Amino acid sequence: MHTIFEAAGPIATLTFNRPDARNAMTWEMYDALVDACERVDRDEALRVLVLRGAGGKAFVAGTDISQFQTFADRHDGLKYEERLDAVLDRIERVAKPTIAQVEGVAAGGGCAIALVCDLRVATPASTFGIPIARTLGNCLSGATYSRLVDLVGPAAVKDLLFTGRFLDAAEAYALGLVNRIVAADAIGDAVAGLASEIAANAPLTVRATKEMIRRVLAARRLRPGDDADLVELCYTSEDFHEGVAAFLAKRKPRWTGR
Repeated sequence: MHTIFEAAGPIATLTFNRPDARNAMTWEMYDALVDACERVDRDEALRVLVLRGAGGKAFVAGTDISQFQTFADRHDGLKYEERLDAVLDRIERVAKPTIAQVEGVAAGGGCAIALVCDLRVATPASTFGIPIARTLGNCLSGATYSRLVDLVGPAAVKDLLFTGRFLDAAEAYALGLVNRIVAADAIGDAVAGLASEIAANAPLTVRATKEMIRRVLAARRLRPGDDADLVELCYTSEDFHEGVAAFLAKRKPRWTGR
């Protein structure tokens, strides 16, 4: 099983379970993530959802790139970003608080999943990045860019995306992207303690606070479709197909700007 859903008292945990692939997400794993959100919302006894990666070396290393080999026209990139947006939006709309337990790398789509959670707890060795300028040559949706800007500000987002570099845990904490840094051998207990602390509080107050903040931030985003021209520009480019081929061949891509 590539995802494992567990519930212990008021705390639900979804584990991304592909440690051999650094927990890279397949379409089925994205579907399971949405299903976990549905299960948590249906069960009144559950008060917090924790997301984590198996193996200790990666939270999620992005979407499984092999799935991009079938992209053939303008609709494929739009459909992918729309599908990813729907997953991220569903995480954002879970009525209960969500915590990303980040051990190791959170890259690409994995970084986006971590960032859309309400809180992030990391280890000193955790790293965060969306290195698409160095790897695939695609772009993010307007909603994902908005989330990044809301978290760390436009200058930091440009630095991160222009360079394709990764933030270490200390820099991520300084930027406000990470809430707590905990030793690797203590992170499980620390997250469980944080989740229990939240679960013990007034559920309607917690729910109202989360939803109120979500509505404030959502009002600042682009209208649906306003990002389509830029998504198409990248996903239909020769550079994108070169980036996918180079990634899978484990070589450096040759960018042309076409």
